[in-house]
Amino acid sequence: MIDVPRIQARVTELLAEYGIPSAAIGVLHNGEFTEFAVGVMNVETQEPATTDTVYQCGSMTKTWTALAFMQLVDEGKVDLDEPVRTYLPGFTVADPEASAKVTPRHLLYHTNGIEEAYGNPGEDDDVYERMIENIADAPQVFPLGHTHGYSAALGYAILARILEVHDGARWDDVMRDRLFDPMGLTSTNSWREQVDETRAATGHLIRSLDEGPIITPVDYLPRAFGPGGGITSTTREVLGMAHVFLTGGTAPNGKRVVSAESIREMMRSRVPVPDPYMFGPEWALGLIVCDWPGETVYASDGSTIGQNARLRILPDSNTAIAMLTNGGPRESFYHKVFNEILAGLGMVTIPDLPTPDTTLNLDLSRYEGVYERPGARHEVSAEGRKLYLTLVLDPMQAEFLQKPDRISYELLPVSETHFLMPPTDSLEDTQTVAIYDFADGAARYLHTNCRVHPRLK
Repeated sequence: MIDVPRIQARVTELLAEYGIPSAAIGVLHNGEFTEFAVGVMNVETQEPATTDTVYQCGSMTKTWTALAFMQLVDEGKVDLDEPVRTYLPGFTVADPEASAKVTPRHLLYHTNGIEEAYGNPGEDDDVYERMIENIADAPQVFPLGHTHGYSAALGYAILARILEVHDGARWDDVMRDRLFDPMGLTSTNSWREQVDETRAATGHLIRSLDEGPIITPVDYLPRAFGPGGGITSTTREVLGMAHVFLTGGTAPNGKRVVSAESIREMMRSRVPVPDPYMFGPEWALGLIVCDWPGETVYASDGSTIGQNARLRILPDSNTAIAMLTNGGPRESFYHKVFNEILAGLGMVTIPDLPTPDTTLNLDLSRYEGVYERPGARHEVSAEGRKLYLTLVLDPMQAEFLQKPDRISYELLPVSETHFLMPPTDSLEDTQTVAIYDFADGAARYLHTNCRVHPRLK
């Protein structure tokens, strides 16, 4: 049994410690739901959060989109390993090989390598069609299938467009027709205009613990992020999605969502993640694979600008835990909350990050360089026997967060390719970084927070 009063009290303490206004938490254990909420939906109105409060799920949306796509696979309408061009004949990017050979599996894995160069596709119903039109000249961040590099919006927008073309409906309607309505999910929506604002949590950012959380300047992500980050939901309905994975394809109402074969494929088909420590060592089809002691755990996480979602599915223990917050993200907060719940159930807890290996004698020149994508620049340099990463922030972001536009972190080696990046202030957690794929003696890629950044020539 879950000691809800004890965990609520602990979460209340942690919310104050981290400057997060509220958290809604749900546990599905051996078929039984437990849920509670702590804190406020909005720091200005002080309206209490409840289990009916809806939060933005961010990239957890990708798991929903993947489930809908696997329905097409079940119906024999698409094949995961057929080129996207089979279903979108005009599909073209800058690289001829990627244009001809990229498959839905590449998109689900985040191994397509296509830069998110889709311009401004607008907010209308044709947004995903326009995104695909706009990437005709999009370059490759890395060669098709070469490594893992998270696609925040584009990859799953392409999957959504395949769904739209097949079903003859916009993605939002596809999701409602294929998933939300059959599963009985009345609080889950894919587009901000569908959300009941009286139940919606407001996102918050924090610049200092003294100031406390402030309301985000960005209410919602652009519609381009819809299939990759646009869903809002409650903890119970997020756990309804987790139920599909725990039961081999059925929703809590008994409705079969996808075949058991498709659930097995989603969980067992995997590629390695270059940075295995922050989330997990492998990426499955719409899920992250975590390696916890004695148990394989599946994760679906998400963040918008001021809201965050965490889901862990433990099939061997017939358990899933979901947490939605309107502040953060802080991985240490999620670890502390989930470990309280897991320990109370007598289950395995989340492993700690590795410790630095002080015996390593690395040639630091192999790592030095600038690793860059549009909107993200990482400068790696050596000083004496120490390696540093300087993160270059967007000037507007830096000004709003009251931070310098260049922040330097020391990199502590765990192995020849993996590093810990300790925080520079109390509002940050330790991050992990992979610098890898050495060619001509120098690393080619830097991977952190699931995102890959190529080294500039």
